[in-house]
Amino acid sequence: MDRYAWKAIVHEGKLQEYKKRHDEIWPEMKSVLKAAGIRNYTIWNVGNELFGYYECEKGAGYAAEVQGKSPVVAKWNEYMKDVMIMVMDPKTGAQPKLEQVFFLE
Repeated sequence: MDRYAWKAIVHEGKLQEYKKRHDEIWPEMKSVLKAAGIRNYTIWNVGNELFGYYECEKGAGYAAEVQGKSPVVAKWNEYMKDVMIMVMDPKTGAQPKLEQVFFLE
């Protein structure tokens, strides 16, 4: 199983709105993520910085491909633009993957 980590920035004063939107995440968005094989998806913040992590049952490439082709994900990303900054990978259409530098199993 692949692991995937990403980072982003929340606009100043928008953290509570960011959290609210995730508390109310669309059921169809959850469905796309599950169809992409994404599990154990967690997002943390420190100040205005976000760190996201998930595991990909079908591989990170598959998860990125499903998200990149999904109109639901595109709609979600548009919806979130006013509360956060995230530069998407132009090749995959997903969040740029952080490089793993350490792993303890």
